[in-house]
Amino acid sequence: MQRRSLLAATGAALALPAISPAPISRAWAAGSSKVLRYVPAADIAALDPVWTTASQTRDHAFLVYDTLYGLDGSLQPQPQMVAGHVVEDEGRLWRMTLRDGLRFHDGEKVLARDCVASIRRWAARDSFGQTLMAVTEEVAAPDDRTITFRLKRSFPQLPAALAKYSSPTCVIMPERLAKTDPYTAVTDPTGSGPFRFLPGERVPGARMAYARFDGYVPRPEGRAEGSAGPKVAHFERVEVLVMPDGATAAAALRQGEVDWLRWPLIDLVPALRQAPGITVDVIEPLGLIGKFRFNHLNPPFDRAAVRRAILPALSQAEYMMAAQGDDRSLWRDGVGYFCPGTPMASEAGMEALTAPRDLARAKAALAASGYGGEKVVVMMPTDFPIYNAMAEVTGELLRRIGFNAEVQAMDWATAMQRRAKPDPVAQGGWSVFHTGWGGSEELNPVTNIWLRGNGKDAAPGWPDSPRLESLRTEWLQAPDVAAQKRVAEAMQRQAFEDVPYIPTGQLFTPVAYRSDLTGVLKGLPAFWNVRRTA
Repeated sequence: MQRRSLLAATGAALALPAISPAPISRAWAAGSSKVLRYVPAADIAALDPVWTTASQTRDHAFLVYDTLYGLDGSLQPQPQMVAGHVVEDEGRLWRMTLRDGLRFHDGEKVLARDCVASIRRWAARDSFGQTLMAVTEEVAAPDDRTITFRLKRSFPQLPAALAKYSSPTCVIMPERLAKTDPYTAVTDPTGSGPFRFLPGERVPGARMAYARFDGYVPRPEGRAEGSAGPKVAHFERVEVLVMPDGATAAAALRQGEVDWLRWPLIDLVPALRQAPGITVDVIEPLGLIGKFRFNHLNPPFDRAAVRRAILPALSQAEYMMAAQGDDRSLWRDGVGYFCPGTPMASEAGMEALTAPRDLARAKAALAASGYGGEKVVVMMPTDFPIYNAMAEVTGELLRRIGFNAEVQAMDWATAMQRRAKPDPVAQGGWSVFHTGWGGSEELNPVTNIWLRGNGKDAAPGWPDSPRLESLRTEWLQAPDVAAQKRVAEAMQRQAFEDVPYIPTGQLFTPVAYRSDLTGVLKGLPAFWNVRRTA
């Protein structure tokens, strides 16, 4: 497939004057040390990081909330809101003690019962949380500063579960909010983190704003890495501006009207690299794994044979070139169900994606699958270039194979709302959407939530695969890494049979920011530790 031409002339586009989508703070001037202005990949659809897996909500959450543990630069869990923990009874009893001085944005103290309620709500939606609770007899708050886990058996991964920064994220909110049904989105933004959300300044589709929470007490020791260590907010405000037009966003960055682009339009990256005063960097070393996700509840993708029929014709390179262009330093193909280059990655079953592509074989497989011509709806977010490009590739691919496919355009926020609904296509449902997940979140079967096969408790798409679930349990009980690798290989082979989703490649998505910003961390986009040098 020939890559879409997004801009007629990159240089001319970058020279265009920036057009702000919403009023800029009057208190802010270019180069201010008080306000950081950030352009996300797309607008936020929901404020609740338990209710949705959207990365925009996750990034919002780490402004507004804190977590009991954080992940350092080596993806190892470190105490964050807790001062520390002790483990007793051969690993079956954990006692965690909260740090002094923790407060919510409404001024109330953070108590252990707030944490327990937050853990329970998160665990109802998250794959890792569900695994933790399956081995938990009781999680309790015996006093205001102590959280206890009484386990059925040793579970050394407990801090890692509470530290994960992929959504759903175990953020700490007041008990009154954490008691909300986990399948109902929380709309009250009262959090426990270094910034306060300012609801009165929100303009859906245009902007959001946050103010530094002066009552936040950063962790006193350690180094800021990933989501761990001292979270020191140097800016008084963070303003998030939605700019669907990539050329406008890039021009605004060059002119100093914004400070940071989460995902600059890939066509403009070469010019941004050459622009004075701009830094282009990949802050997620393990990249993003693209996904072609099916709705398993409704025809035609409720049948594994129909899902498998796509595999012989799908080219990961085609998806990557559509999304990232010809620069091979920004993507790779030959990607399976675990992040390339990490211990659980293997070549097991990979011939499904790496063998020569064969459209005729895909057509024959579809004809033999029992596909009855049911309409397939592919959601295409017009304001998210990477997933927009992938959806276009999918629409064309499905039609070539023989599907009755329709690509429906919508904004990202609408797609995020819609994908949570399991309705049939005739009732406004969907068949396919594209998303991505950080490579750091696909290290193993526990962290990769899209590999779950637990039906309606799974992430949107809701695959039901008893065999994948059985292998996942086996992996958790494996005695060593070698045994885990063997189980992961079996799991990948099974995934190519059940096809909960199809990996579409690994993207290394650069960010672009003003060079006078220092302290930009690797990992998730974090707004603490960052300051302006000028």
